[in-house]
Amino acid sequence: MSLIDRITVELGAQEPWPKDVKLFQPYDVEQILLPDNANCLAVQAFLKMCHLEFQLELRANAESMSPTLKVPFIKAGRFVTAELEGIVQFVNGKGISLTDKLDANQKADMRAYMSLLHSVIEVAELYICWVDKETYNEVTSIRNGSIYPWPLNHIQNVIKRHQVIKKLKALSWYNKTLEEVFQEVENCCEALSIRLDGKIYFFVDGPTELDALVFGHLFTILTTPLPRSDLANIVRKYPQLINLVKRIEDEYFKKQIKN
Repeated sequence: MSLIDRITVELGAQEPWPKDVKLFQPYDVEQILLPDNANCLAVQAFLKMCHLEFQLELRANAESMSPTLKVPFIKAGRFVTAELEGIVQFVNGKGISLTDKLDANQKADMRAYMSLLHSVIEVAELYICWVDKETYNEVTSIRNGSIYPWPLNHIQNVIKRHQVIKKLKALSWYNKTLEEVFQEVENCCEALSIRLDGKIYFFVDGPTELDALVFGHLFTILTTPLPRSDLANIVRKYPQLINLVKRIEDEYFKKQIKN
């Protein structure tokens, strides 16, 4: 977290949770891509787990509006905070925490598994969206360019794809084969399933931001139509993870909609 973000969190902690908090993200039907959708859903789940009210705001230029150029971000009173980590710290600064009953070792364990999700599942999603030619041509280029007129849509796709490939190269993922990517995802799901070990949530005391992050990514993988179903098929091998996803959906999305 940058110095500006830390100052924002500290200043925001001095005020109660506003009644008009807005969560900004791209249009979810025609624009948003798999990794962004997963991260936006994870933040929604986290805020719902904290029983904090917010209003979803869909914007075509949400990414460029974000202080980190990543989605989602929230506007809470005078403060704007982006991404799950920043939003969690902002919420914690107001005395609201899902991890206050965890000890230091448990918190370290939670952060390690969240890092695993970011470094494997999220990177695999980027690879599938931007490197796999079939997915790029049939889904990514259409959705990412949908908000721009021709030929700007083509130019924007080229720029974004270059940025993602540069990141994947830096992470030593660009030259992986599809089979290697899928194996990385399967190893990650295996580790998550072992850690869950039949529990309702990853930690006995209740849901944490780790549960929210797992829900965001796995729910999105399971429900997003793609030319390749390999990622969803891998997730379906792990019934404990499927049950966790269904449990969070029922508890924090379907039930709250009914209420």
